[in-house]
Amino acid sequence: MWRVAARIVTMRPTPFVVLLLAAPAFAQDQAVQRELIGRQQQLDRFALQLRQSQQLLKVDPGDPGRRQEIEARHLLERERLENVSERQLREVKTDAPQELRPYERHKAEEERRPLTVPAEQAN
Repeated sequence: MWRVAARIVTMRPTPFVVLLLAAPAFAQDQAVQRELIGRQQQLDRFALQLRQSQQLLKVDPGDPGRRQEIEARHLLERERLENVSERQLREVKTDAPQELRPYERHKAEEERRPLTVPAEQAN
């Protein structure tokens, strides 16, 4: 009887059971990665909107054509940033090692940088 009890205690879990138990952790890692990238994207959107607002303040109120031109360019910039941001969130890898997660976030941030910082400040 003791042998049966000892065997039950020392049984190793099958790979399927281990995978089943680890799946939520992998999903959580991906969700955390998405959330971190999403937060940085919010900051980037805010920085872009702030810069655009400051640019509009410099436009002469008596020049509606110039103002309209700048507003159209700003809309395109926001749309481009939004498209890149959506794609980045879709492309978060589920199988990326934990050590590479910061690199992925940095890479995503660098990809968005030209869309949020004007060319004269990027260098």
